[in-house]
Amino acid sequence: MLPVPNALELLQKVEVENLYQHLIMQLNKDFQLSNLSENFELSYTPIQLKKVLNKLVLNLLTNNYDDYLNLMYRIDVPEKELATLKAENLETTVEQITFLILKREYQKVWFKNRL
Repeated sequence: MLPVPNALELLQKVEVENLYQHLIMQLNKDFQLSNLSENFELSYTPIQLKKVLNKLVLNLLTNNYDDYLNLMYRIDVPEKELATLKAENLETTVEQITFLILKREYQKVWFKNRL
């Protein structure tokens, strides 16, 4: 697992490792377990997935903060990483949170596929 600087590069790395569909399935599972109705299509391109996830995070942050916290807990995004985010503006914050979500989901599927 090499570090990558942003969500799009992470998704490209996931595709190269043939874990992209597993990542989408893991996202769907965690959203379902968080009682959120969003379903990510396996046919989404990395750019589409990132856009949809950005919109969802923005909506949760601004309209359903309790659901946002529940999702972060379910996905197990480290609080330490969330605390270090630089809140320059809402758009940048949403991008950073999306990256942390994707990074954690990638860690889960990477580990499961190595066992």
